[in-house]
Amino acid sequence: MDDGKPSGPRTKWWSRPSTDRDRPAGPEDGAAATGVADASGTAPAGPGGTAGTTAGERLPHTTPDGDYTPAPPAAAPPPAADRGTPAPAEPAPPAAEPHVHRTQPLHAPDEYSTPPYGGPGPWAPAPPVQRPVATPAHGTPVPPPYAGTDGHGTAAPPVAAAPAQGGQEHHTEAWAPPPTVPQQHPVPQPPGQTPQQTSQWMRYDPWGAPRQPLSHPGPGQGVDDVRHRKARRGTVLVGAALLALLAGGIGGGVGAYVERNGGLTTVELPQSGRDAGGRAPDSVAGIAASALPGVVTLHVNGSAESGTGTGFVLDDRGHILTNNHVVAPASSNGDITVTFSGGESAAAEIVGKDSGYDLAVVKVTGVSGLTPLPLGNSDNVRVGDPVVAIGAPFDLSNTVTSGIISAKERPITAGGEKGDGTDVSYVDALQTDAPINPGNSGGPLVDAEARVIGINSAIRAADSGSGLDGGQSGSIGLGFAIPINQGKRVAEELISTGKATHPVIGVTLDMEFTGDGAKVGGKAAGGASAVTEGGPADKAGIRSGDIITEVEGQRVHSGEELIVKIRAHRPGDRLALVLTRGGKELSKTLTLGSASGT
Repeated sequence: MDDGKPSGPRTKWWSRPSTDRDRPAGPEDGAAATGVADASGTAPAGPGGTAGTTAGERLPHTTPDGDYTPAPPAAAPPPAADRGTPAPAEPAPPAAEPHVHRTQPLHAPDEYSTPPYGGPGPWAPAPPVQRPVATPAHGTPVPPPYAGTDGHGTAAPPVAAAPAQGGQEHHTEAWAPPPTVPQQHPVPQPPGQTPQQTSQWMRYDPWGAPRQPLSHPGPGQGVDDVRHRKARRGTVLVGAALLALLAGGIGGGVGAYVERNGGLTTVELPQSGRDAGGRAPDSVAGIAASALPGVVTLHVNGSAESGTGTGFVLDDRGHILTNNHVVAPASSNGDITVTFSGGESAAAEIVGKDSGYDLAVVKVTGVSGLTPLPLGNSDNVRVGDPVVAIGAPFDLSNTVTSGIISAKERPITAGGEKGDGTDVSYVDALQTDAPINPGNSGGPLVDAEARVIGINSAIRAADSGSGLDGGQSGSIGLGFAIPINQGKRVAEELISTGKATHPVIGVTLDMEFTGDGAKVGGKAAGGASAVTEGGPADKAGIRSGDIITEVEGQRVHSGEELIVKIRAHRPGDRLALVLTRGGKELSKTLTLGSASGT
């Protein structure tokens, strides 16, 4: 609250006139500043109507640091016989009328009975505060140490009082500033009170006192109390600092423990125990565990190109079956490295290969503990049977995928990069949706009993390509494998002779025919007949221009399909054919011949 405080700069207590020159009296220098007040609050005026200092008055002595030493108080006048009778004042000169200057408050009367504040020093201009009255407002308790004083330890001057009705006494006069002239008698003290210092310099400073007694009920607080309170505050601050340091140390230790050990308590989530690792033999895990030891990864480096593929062990002598297109880069001048499922590696060499079947056999030497994979029978496979494909797609060895047999006897052709047809393979394939990707070529396709039923060889990509290593985007669920029955026969021939034989019927087909079926050509290369003289077809009565539509009861729609169906058999097998000649359907039976593969 700002009630009673000056709005402008506060006047310093030591800002007074110097001792070597007189200060001219101004209009504001009334009785409140230098006059001698009587009991009624009237100050005798000096010459000219203004109150001044007497000839014998002593000014305070100024110390070198700007402070002052109060002048010794003048002797107070003797107490009046009657408290209500004002003390006599010195008569003024006859020529001048006494000029009475009554101090006016600087603020309107306080209707809320605000406790009084002290007055300024005798030599300083009065700060803009209300002057204190003789006693607080009616009903306001005065602390015992300040009873009979002006509220700050200075004895209050006697004030005239008149008895009120009912025996009550009320103060009717306001307190006037103490006189600056020597008093002849000390101010009487109320009964039971000890004499207080009456020096006019011991004024109450509302802005400098450590605490205002009249605004705080109870005993006043002095310098000792403030010092004790500061000492207690310092002790509390030191204790708080020590407590903060202790808490920080404990918190740091706890944080470090939590960071290193993961918490104050160990969190254990429920988990099943370790099992023996066994799986059902017909599960994917059981099949993979049984077949993986016999699967290998081949790294082939040639003079012009290199590649990665898969193969599987055929026997304990070190023969490994794979695709021809996997080992083709090393056919003339290159090397082949075989890596087994356990991580061991060994050099390998080509035993034999055939581009028409897209099969090849390589052999490793000096390797023991080989695990040959058992061979199944592809004729027993049914659509929907579960299968597992194992290989190294993109050189990720021992990769296992699973699916089913999607179709059987799917006639496909692969290769043909040379353009002369010598590298084209014809496969009556098993179709599967087990994911097969580049690098799976030559790997085994096994059944539920971990028996090999096919050799993964080709995929159908989203584009027009069909070769496995022709830059396709990968598996879309259309994978093809060479039936193991055909692969077994070719592998046996390659191991035995280094070459494979192809079954033939002894005709030249018109590959540009767009009708339904396989058409026998009119002329062979060099102008010879399209039907080989003395061959199986010639013996069966097949002529140029005939259209073959069925082989062993299966419909044939093109020349490629006829080749695929024929190569699915062995040389010497008897085949039943259905053909169309001149609009008539004829049935023929022939025995397959043999030709050397490449």
